Amino acid sequence: MNGRRGPQGSSSSRKTANGESLESLGRQIDSGDAAPTNDDGLENLGRAIDAKRVGGTSGKRRRHRVRRIALISTMALVILVVGIAAGGYVYGYFQFKKLQNASFCKGAVCKAEVPNKPFNVLAIGSDSRAGLPPSIARVTGGGSVTGQRSDVVKIFHVDPQAGTISVVSIPRDTMVTLLANQNLFGRFNRVNVNYQNGPALLAKTIEANFGIPINHIVQVGFGGLAGAVNALGGVYMDFPYPALDVYSSLNIHHPGCQLLNGFMALAVARSRHYQYEVNGVWNYDGTSDYGRIDRQNQFLRALIDAAKSKYNPATIASFLSALPQGVQIDNTFGYNEILGLAIKFHSFNPADLNAYTLPTYGAYNPNVGDV
Repeated sequence: MNGRRGPQGSSSSRKTANGESLESLGRQIDSGDAAPTNDDGLENLGRAIDAKRVGGTSGKRRRHRVRRIALISTMALVILVVGIAAGGYVYGYFQFKKLQNASFCKGAVCKAEVPNKPFNVLAIGSDSRAGLPPSIARVTGGGSVTGQRSDVVKIFHVDPQAGTISVVSIPRDTMVTLLANQNLFGRFNRVNVNYQNGPALLAKTIEANFGIPINHIVQVGFGGLAGAVNALGGVYMDFPYPALDVYSSLNIHHPGCQLLNGFMALAVARSRHYQYEVNGVWNYDGTSDYGRIDRQNQFLRALIDAAKSKYNPATIASFLSALPQGVQIDNTFGYNEILGLAIKFHSFNPADLNAYTLPTYGAYNPNVGDV
């Protein structure tokens, strides 16, 4: 109805469902054409009028109205879902932009990658305490050290077509030919000695010494690692024996699968003076950096397993919010590329992460010590 009424008693206000006026219907009854002679006749007339309403304009309007309501409801649902997805995309984009650092690839360090072809990501573990609560920063030595160093140097080799990921770790004390600051550190020194100049020089040094092209660079500080683990609700990692490292604050009281929070995960990743208890006897793991690399790779598998199982939007939002606190990525690594890789490798089995350590041998250098 449009809300307007004609003069009282006019035919415009008294239309039946099939367009006949009440007056016309009355004439039919008076003439006997449609006159009911008994109760059955009244019922028949009622059914006839109902049939006309169902099959007439009112029935069409009702069906049209039902279809329209269903269409509007469906569109509203689609808009709601798309809106949430778009909102998540936009939120993720702005969080991702906070991670990017244009200085990582300065001097054309990052080699352009070929679409759908293998590429290499240099992952650097920085001992920067940015993003850590002051109490935890103090426990991890934040008050006794300045600047930043890199005890973790890993190269992730990603093959999108094969769906494989491999990681090669370079021990921090690996001797290389330096490309800069030779007046300070000599011609030969540890691979990470020039890290104070930034990741770009470290990437150049790796490519010059080992012939490995670097396409992207990711830097993770203490706060980035701890924040990511906490945002995921912790990471499960198996310990065959009780473990201890007084230098990294690692303290695992019981063997078995443990839920690690950010602080405990940081203690595992940093542990270089690892001890473990067997039958009441504490044993010292003398493998130092090699043992730490192996434990870091085990932790990486556990981290991947935790991250790939999260679908809760609140968890994802918390994870993205935590990353800027100690994580930086070169500005050539695009947001859509990251999302595409996440979709591509969503079903990746962490056990299939192939981990290697650069073959080296121990030596002593009078200028720099054990290398």
